[in-house]
Amino acid sequence: MRKAIFLASAAMIFSLSLNAFTLGKLGDYKFEKANDNVYIMHGPEREPSKENEGFMNNPAVIESKNGLIVIDPGGNYNVGKKILAEIEKVSKKPIIAVFNTHKHGDHWFANKNIQEKYPNVPIYALDYMIEQVKDNSAETWYGILDRLTGNLEGTKPFAFPTAGVVNKQSVVVDGQTFIMRHYAKGHTDTDILIEHVNSNTLFIGDNLITNRFGAFDDSSNMHDNIELLEKIKNKQDGFKKYKLYVPGHGRSSGEISKTIDPFLNYLKIITAGAKKAYKAGVESYEIKPEIHEQLKAYHKWDAYEGQMGKHLMKAYEEVEALDL
Repeated sequence: MRKAIFLASAAMIFSLSLNAFTLGKLGDYKFEKANDNVYIMHGPEREPSKENEGFMNNPAVIESKNGLIVIDPGGNYNVGKKILAEIEKVSKKPIIAVFNTHKHGDHWFANKNIQEKYPNVPIYALDYMIEQVKDNSAETWYGILDRLTGNLEGTKPFAFPTAGVVNKQSVVVDGQTFIMRHYAKGHTDTDILIEHVNSNTLFIGDNLITNRFGAFDDSSNMHDNIELLEKIKNKQDGFKKYKLYVPGHGRSSGEISKTIDPFLNYLKIITAGAKKAYKAGVESYEIKPEIHEQLKAYHKWDAYEGQMGKHLMKAYEEVEALDL
């Protein structure tokens, strides 16, 4: 009898371990209650790779009376299956809405998993984002992520957002109110920041990243990104004090300075260095060693070596364009 009980217990533990969202040495990932009815799964603070299977964003779940609302469900079909399984551990309620914060596929390719199970679920995103992903940015991001992770099988055909939103629009889903905020440029030109009114949570998307660095593409603007983060920090332009600030990558927090200052200060040092180089008539790479010394606090952030010089060059180009 004891042997039978032991074998049954072992089988149960083995079964649970198979069902857990585990990424090898990176550990287990699950949704944690972060604020009232808001649950966050904080992804690995790393660039996309085979090790993290292309998962590194912060999917979120808001539980309403009759269902679940998901924000940025993840970056590919294979990871999406695991994230959907973890969502169902939060609640067995159906998913009744999805929001995508911007065009980069690491945040929305897992729409497909949700759409397969809930074919009529509305997927909200900025109107211009929907236009962009249907044009070419989905394919661009598929190429980037597939090359880095080799894990995008099943992601196509893409599950594009189905419901366009605009700046300052309120979307009410089962008694939960979400206010959209869009700025012309920041991390991209397709971003929406999402204020969840009921829990007083602000989802900032990739306008805020901690402990890792990503690229600033042609649709981004570092100066505008700084201005946006300062508006949030100073409670300007309709922003207020929130109980929870959720970055696109990195840990969420209710402490505004703790959450925003690291990335904001990094951007300020980079842009100040670019201005100094431009005024001195030298190229961005010539001032890179000096800026590197000023950024000691960031040397251990993931992808620092690969991205810092590119960020400095991007800031330099923006300074030059402003002058012209």
